[in-house]
This record gives sequence, C-alpha cells and structure tokens, in this order.
Amino acid sequence: MVLVTVELPPAEATLEGAMRRLGLSEDEVDTAYGLVPLDPEQGLYALRVTEDAGQRVGPPGGGPFSDPPIEPYGPPH
Repeated sequence: MVLVTVELPPAEATLEGAMRRLGLSEDEVDTAYGLVPLDPEQGLYALRVTEDAGQRVGPPGGGPFSDPPIEPYGPPH
C-alpha cells in the first residue's frame, strides 16, 4: 500500500466520495485507514491505496508515497 494526497471539494470529502471521484474500488483502498484530513481548508486529504492504484491516480507531487510500518526504536522497556 502507498499513500496519495487528493484534493477534494467539501461535498466529496468522505471516503466514498474520494473513491467515486478517483474511480477506485474497495479492493484498491485501505478502508480501515480511511480518508485522513491533511489540510481540510485547502481540501487536501491522504488516502491509502494499492501500488497500482497509486500510480494511476496519484497527481504530480501528490504521491504515491511509501507507507512503511512504524515500530519502536531501541530495546523494549
């Protein structure tokens, strides 16, 4: 999975709206991750999608970006 930045008008700023606008199926989107607001005033949101979908819908400068797992650093406490 990769992250893409999408620009959405307020009326389409939902996961379903983003999927519809970008022509994505549920199989191509991490629905558990959802649509994450980055700058709602500017209409910018992050969406986690498959690599193929990211190449297809990622606008110039808007992704796709890698999405590595985040793990603790150092020995456990």
